[in-house]
Parts: sequence; structure tokens; C-alpha cells
Amino acid sequence: MNTSKTLFQSVRFLSFAFILMLSVYSNGQSEKMMSDKELVHAAVEDYVLGLYEVSPERIEKSVHKDLRKIGYYEYNGEAYSNVPMTYQQLYDLSAKWNIKGDQVTEETPKIIEIYSVHDKTASAKLTAKWGIDFMHLGKVDGVWKIMNIIWQSDPK
Repeated sequence: MNTSKTLFQSVRFLSFAFILMLSVYSNGQSEKMMSDKELVHAAVEDYVLGLYEVSPERIEKSVHKDLRKIGYYEYNGEAYSNVPMTYQQLYDLSAKWNIKGDQVTEETPKIIEIYSVHDKTASAKLTAKWGIDFMHLGKVDGVWKIMNIIWQSDPK
């Protein structure tokens, strides 16, 4: 009888320990889940690091294929305005823009500001090497994607 009681207590203890471990694991997993604000931030960060780190896969991960991007900047003293860029052009650019590693330093800005996050839409601002990007993001099939970007080079 003593052996049965000890066995029962051992099984009960192991069951309790298993349930406790499962509970701790579940709570740890839910803590690892990111909020929508964190996911929007991560999408904007993937975009900028896609260019800074020559990582087109980051562009693919964070930018919608129907991207609408326009920009205002000066090049060799000549002003350009409303210059469009497609998703494919951005993707291709990310594979070569910093290929020599001379575009970005430790001091190169990568400032991400999240303005607003809702259940399906968000807006953000990125200050980067090339200037300022204002972005609209959409939650597509559960994933935050950059849909629109309007940008300009650093204001004088």
C-alpha cells in the first residue's frame, strides 16, 4: 500500500509539474508575440535595413508588390519632383545601393516614428540616409506591408 501511495504521489507531482511547465511555456510564447505597433516598426526597419544591408529579402518581407512610391530630391543641382518608384525598382535597388558598403556608417540615421496603428492601417515616418519617408502600411493576410511612400531628400 505504501508503494501505491508513493507512486500516486509521484504521478500527481509529475502531472502538476507538467501543467506548470506548460503554463510557463505558454506565457513565454504569448510574451514573445509582438504587438501591431511592434510589427509595423519591424516592417519599416526591414525596409531601411533592406537598403542599408543590401538585403532584398527584407524588402520582399516588408513591402507590398503594389507599392506606390514617389519622391522629391535634388540631383547634381537639378530639382526633381514626383519621381515614381515601383516595388521591382526598389527591390532591385536594395540589391545594389550599398553593395560597396560606403553608403552607411554607424552615424547614418535610422529613426523610425510610428504615428498611428489601427487594426488594418498604420502610418509611420522614417528618417534615413536619403531623407524622410512618410509611409502608409496595410495589414495584408495578417502581415504588415508598406503600401505607399512619399519621400523627400533632407530639407535645406
